[in-house]
Amino acid sequence: MPEADDVDDEEEMPLSLRLSIADTLTLGNATCGFMAVYFTTTGILIPHLTDSQESGMARNSAATAVILMLCAAVFDLFDGLVARKLRSSPMGAELDNLSDLVSFGLAPAYFVLVYGMVADDASQRVAAVGAIVVLLAVVLRLARFSCVTVKDGTFQGMPSPFGALTVVSIVLLELPFVATLLAILGTAWLMVSRVEYPKPRGRLAVAMLSWIVLSMGLLAAWAFDAPGGQLLLQTGCALQLVMGAVIPLFATARRVNNFRDHRREARAAQVP
Repeated sequence: MPEADDVDDEEEMPLSLRLSIADTLTLGNATCGFMAVYFTTTGILIPHLTDSQESGMARNSAATAVILMLCAAVFDLFDGLVARKLRSSPMGAELDNLSDLVSFGLAPAYFVLVYGMVADDASQRVAAVGAIVVLLAVVLRLARFSCVTVKDGTFQGMPSPFGALTVVSIVLLELPFVATLLAILGTAWLMVSRVEYPKPRGRLAVAMLSWIVLSMGLLAAWAFDAPGGQLLLQTGCALQLVMGAVIPLFATARRVNNFRDHRREARAAQVP
């Protein structure tokens, strides 16, 4: 007869299958991404296909979908912080990549696809190509993140949460279709580029969280048709685009300055 301790050891859950607090937050990220797809479908796509004229419902559903993506970004921000402070399970990194793919790859790509189906001046097939480019950019970015080691404190390429929020901001700006598509393709390129982006730690994490909360407020004002809500939303979306464009410029300028400094030091060292 086996001893009781041996039976308990056999029945104990393997370490690789135990979820940590950080993993739970990561699963919250994936849930928000899935629900963003749900609200985009039920509140925007289905009313359009059934010729429903409830524009308020579409506006509320679009705001809800984007707010859920923002919530997914909050979960993504905190699961890393919690994992560093406490611990994460051996499958934490895989869970994080899979959840990011749902929330920051599938959800924004689907948002672009639906936009191409409901917008008056949009081309459904061309929008589908743009949506595929966004999805593949996130897939490639997450795969590279798992394989490539970069210097501490930086990301290589635009982080997928920031890229997803930039993509939906472009759509919500209601620019002409060609301009919208070009901006979306530019954002996808930034996600797979080698431009360095700082990791949200310390004050930068607080600033990012504050920006997310402010964005939620702007979306809520727009959804409930508050006075000036449309203008506030467009201002917030424009600021998101400006940040997406300015950060690479600062990163490139810093890289050029560092290169010049190294050349000067090398020349000074060669002088007898």
